[in-house]
Order: sequence, then C-alpha cells, then structure tokens
Amino acid sequence: MQPHIRLNTSMTCAKYALLPGDPGRVDRIARFLDKAKILGQNREFRAACGWYRGVEIVVLSTGIGGPSTAIAIEELRQVGINTLIRIGSCGALQDSLALGDVIIAHGAVADDGASKTYAPASYPACADPYLTATLIQQAKQMNISAVCGLVRSHDSFYTDREAELDAEWSARGVLGADMETAALMVVGALRGLRTASLLNVVVAHNGCLESSINHYVQQETLCQQGEERQISLALQAIYFDSLQGEQ
Repeated sequence: MQPHIRLNTSMTCAKYALLPGDPGRVDRIARFLDKAKILGQNREFRAACGWYRGVEIVVLSTGIGGPSTAIAIEELRQVGINTLIRIGSCGALQDSLALGDVIIAHGAVADDGASKTYAPASYPACADPYLTATLIQQAKQMNISAVCGLVRSHDSFYTDREAELDAEWSARGVLGADMETAALMVVGALRGLRTASLLNVVVAHNGCLESSINHYVQQETLCQQGEERQISLALQAIYFDSLQGEQ
C-alpha cells in the first residue's frame, strides 16, 4: 500500500492515469468512465478508477503544487502506472486565450522548487512527444480548438512580483501558468514515465485571479465547457494510444 495515495496493485491494473489537481474534479472525471468507483481519499489524494472504451484508467488528484504532484507520480509508478496526463487549470499569459480554451503543453518553464529538487534548472521539462502528438491529432478529429505550446510552472499566486513575472513570460511567448506541469514532466522523465499536460484556461490574461477562480469553482459555463473538452480529449487520446501499444 502506497503511504500517501493509498493505492496498491490489488486495487487496479491500470497503466494510464489522469491527474487533476482538485480532489473535487476526480468525481467529475469519473462520470465519463464506465464502471467507475472511488478507491479512497487521503489528504489531497482522491482516487477513482474506471474504464473508457475498454481501457482501465486511474484518476488521482494531486493537490496544489509540485511537491504533492511529485509524490503522486512516484507512488503511481509503484503501482504500475506508466502514462500520466494532467487535467489541470491555468491562467492565460496571452490575450488571444479565452476562458475555457485548452492548452496542450509540450513543455514547461520550471520555475517551481520541486523540479529543481530533482534536477538542475537547466534540465528540460518536456512532455512525451508521441503522447502529445496523439492529443493534438485527437483535438483536430474532435474539432476541439486547442493551442500547443509552453507553460510556466511556479510556486505562488501571491508574490509581490506576479504582474512583473507574468509580463516577462508573456513576452517570451509562454501561453499560461500553473503550478504542477513542470514537476510532472521532470519527475516523469527521470522515472521513465510518459507524461502530458492539458490545461483549461480559467483566468484570462490580466484578469482577476480571485473572481476567476471563484467562478471556476462554481462551475460557470465557459470554464465548465473547457473542463469537459479537456477530459474528453484526454480519454480519446488514451484510447488511441492504447491501440498503438497493441500493435
């Protein structure tokens, strides 16, 4: 039994995992699965499993930030998971992105502490290219307008330099900001796991953080639709990726 996520190999044989941050999102993702069941919850780690088109999938919340995300990845690896897709939210760093838009992150600026604990800052935080390509392909097939690019992962919403940092990375073409993607990619790469990150824009560029997050928590329409699109996209990508593994 893994000490934090409270899972073991007798509970699931899945190779795929979806990783939302918010424990409340686990139940919403589970509604997209067949034979879904809640496996349990400990601290920020709420777990469920189910099937999508014949593929078994674990859903596990990671909580907020890189440290708890790293714990989730390490312990999921111990129970046999080898492919992980983050189903997260982010703030936009470009005016072209609207609430509910989906970002496919092919890499991340590792401005978080967890990534730097595992590797030097120069170590690239990159998604698995084949898994990312499958997400891009399925987005086109499903007519989901998704933007592929870089995001920035950081450790706080409330530093005195937030506006300055956002402007700096926006000018460099970074699409959005979250707190988990870099840790997912760095730890995943070091442990030989395949990772990808799908982010739903819940705060517009130069928008109000507090009101935007509150609207998202209340499941207002645009953000809710973005979440549903990213879940559907991730599940379809997992299905088609599993077919490649059978060849």
